[in-house]
Amino acid sequence: MTEPIINEIETGNILSKSNLPVCEYSVNPYVGCTHACKYCYASFMKRFTGHTEKWGTFLDVKHWKEIKNPGKYKGKELFIGSVTDPYNPQEEIYGRTRALLEQLKGSGAKLSIATKSDLILRDLDLIKTFPNARVSWSVNTLDENFRADMDNAVSIKRRLAAMKAFYHAGVRTTCFISPIFPGITDIKAIIRQAISQCNLIWLENLNLRGSYKTVIMDYIKEKYPQLCPLYHTIYDCKDRSYWITLDKELKAFAAEIGLDYVTNDDSMTRDFNAPPVIVNYFYHEQIKRSARKDSDNHAGIAGS
Repeated sequence: MTEPIINEIETGNILSKSNLPVCEYSVNPYVGCTHACKYCYASFMKRFTGHTEKWGTFLDVKHWKEIKNPGKYKGKELFIGSVTDPYNPQEEIYGRTRALLEQLKGSGAKLSIATKSDLILRDLDLIKTFPNARVSWSVNTLDENFRADMDNAVSIKRRLAAMKAFYHAGVRTTCFISPIFPGITDIKAIIRQAISQCNLIWLENLNLRGSYKTVIMDYIKEKYPQLCPLYHTIYDCKDRSYWITLDKELKAFAAEIGLDYVTNDDSMTRDFNAPPVIVNYFYHEQIKRSARKDSDNHAGIAGS
């Protein structure tokens, strides 16, 4: 794999007011992401960065003035990693996510962190100091070959091990089954694997548009030609019947294994030791529109 292009940049306020439905502020310690997921919805951010390189091949390391009044974020929902992975491999060198957590320590802010990495284990003790912190790992397959085709992040085995460590340390965890690849992602198998080490199981559909639609459709044509008619129906003909059927099937599966199944509700009100709730989060369009609005309002989430 070619080494990514790394730049260090000065930025203003690292916390951006957000229109995302899951937070009040979005926080991205980096611009770009070297995990280079082929399906990355955040690739649209490239147009705000000034980069001509392919998304996934560059990373801007942010440096900001220290947060002077972290207490102003008490009780506020902060989402770390809306358009970057805050624990990309370069975090081990530059430690910008670590610096952010140290500056916010004791603020009373409510953190949600999204990652595909187990590097976050380094910060477990620090994250535990935040009230109601929660961490999600993206797991959309148990097949390491398919995973390796899709991203440069750590193995699924390592992600699940990190999830387990956080859960047993008393930090709320989410298994984010996203994006669900029709005919490829074995959702039930992932749920069975994660059920004893998470509080939430999110389900999000693969939504293809923009530059990565061609990338994924070509991949399916090459590696899963038998699925071409299904993908044509879903992504060219815009037929949502697959997702409607899948929703019904998973709702029945949840009932069979004794889990609650809800739609678009990620509230964390239940007891920590209660079984996880499955959340159908098939509203990718809302996230994407909100992320774009954030970008327009703040000259890009990743650059603010």
